[in-house]
Amino acid sequence: MKHPEPTRRELLQVGYSGLLGLGMSQALAGRTTSSATAAETTTDGVSRTPKQVVIVFLTGAASHHETFDMKPGATAKIRGDFNPIATKIPGYGISEHLPHLAARADRYSVIRTLSHKDNNHLMSTHHVLTGEKQPGGFFDKVASRDDWPDYAAGCAFLRPRNDGIPTGVNLPTFLMQPPLTWPGQHAGFLGPKYDPWQITGDPNKKSFKVDALTLRDGLNVSRLKDRRSLLGELNRQQRRLEANAQARRMSDDQDLAFSILTSSDLARAFELHREDDKTRDRYGRNTTGQSLLLGRRLLEVGVPVVQCNIGRVQNWDTHNNIFPSLKDRLLPPLDRGVAALIDDLHDSGRLDETLVMMLGEFGRTPKINDKKGRDHWGPCFFGVFAGAGVLPGQVIGKSDEIGAYPITRAFSPNDVGATVYSVLGIEPHSVVRDRLNRPVHLNRGERIDSLFTGAAV
Repeated sequence: MKHPEPTRRELLQVGYSGLLGLGMSQALAGRTTSSATAAETTTDGVSRTPKQVVIVFLTGAASHHETFDMKPGATAKIRGDFNPIATKIPGYGISEHLPHLAARADRYSVIRTLSHKDNNHLMSTHHVLTGEKQPGGFFDKVASRDDWPDYAAGCAFLRPRNDGIPTGVNLPTFLMQPPLTWPGQHAGFLGPKYDPWQITGDPNKKSFKVDALTLRDGLNVSRLKDRRSLLGELNRQQRRLEANAQARRMSDDQDLAFSILTSSDLARAFELHREDDKTRDRYGRNTTGQSLLLGRRLLEVGVPVVQCNIGRVQNWDTHNNIFPSLKDRLLPPLDRGVAALIDDLHDSGRLDETLVMMLGEFGRTPKINDKKGRDHWGPCFFGVFAGAGVLPGQVIGKSDEIGAYPITRAFSPNDVGATVYSVLGIEPHSVVRDRLNRPVHLNRGERIDSLFTGAAV
């Protein structure tokens, strides 16, 4: 039966929610109706107790040659200007511009043979951040509701919760370069209800705040509760409007808005001034460092999936002047911030329960181009993994002498996705339904067992 369209009067009634101080953006989607539950043990390594994940995403794709897969014995056109320095892994060196991470190589493992066949930013980003290829993908295909869900959305759908804590938070940038919006940042065909919460703003600025967690002037929690009661009465009178799908979504947002606004723990997570100066200095007084610190604080209040985008869209897309860009702008804050994050999680004991994953959407070409940069290269790139049962101090996989192709087993973004879901306590091959109501597997990869077992590949 087709429901009648809402009248102008009914739409105005819905607008009262904003006047009552409860209006929220779509970024608050993700509320579900039951509590999160622990997954049972499965035969393919799914975590008995669901863990958390923080994704350090190097948007634009960092060069593996200048970071974690250096080729010091190659010709100058391949090896580049940087030299490796020793790590705590015998015989393994990484970039001289990553000294903090070199000193902590015994706390993470590196995969040097991530691989796929795309060289386009948008399609590759979707593949890496969802664990599946973009449906109907073509060059610069923008985000759509036909896309696969990202990891936070998959988690929200299969491990729903209603405690006011969002399942996923992406920060501090939204990957968009008009007219292009990067896929892989939302729930895709699962629908906006499961979108992660998107934070846009620089946590390094004194003025940083999240408007969604700031009560309007003159509105305290007690008054908010009174107004919620009034809102509830208005909503109960809107039975026709409730039959409309968009109205149902608004009601979901109102409930989550109230829950979040009255969650003191979540609100405090965004109050970075509560951290002592020494801690903030360790992470670095810059957008990268303070975003990673905020990510740690969100993990501490129970957010299962946190994604920290390191820079704006294509930040690491070094087609020209790669060496000064990496040396002076990109690598130092990343090195300091990620090292501080790993240290804090390790020292607090939370690293055992948290997967830290750092990667970009692909690698860079083996040969330096005429603009003294490197171009897109999907066949071979790196990922850094720590915590959540990962055996540290491993270097998994080997590329050829110029870093062009894997010469040992290659791992696809699908495999990365299966690994992430397993850590989250989710069976990667769980069946969900797409927008045409067809049953599809959430993920079709294989968990990267060597990360956890140390077995040779």
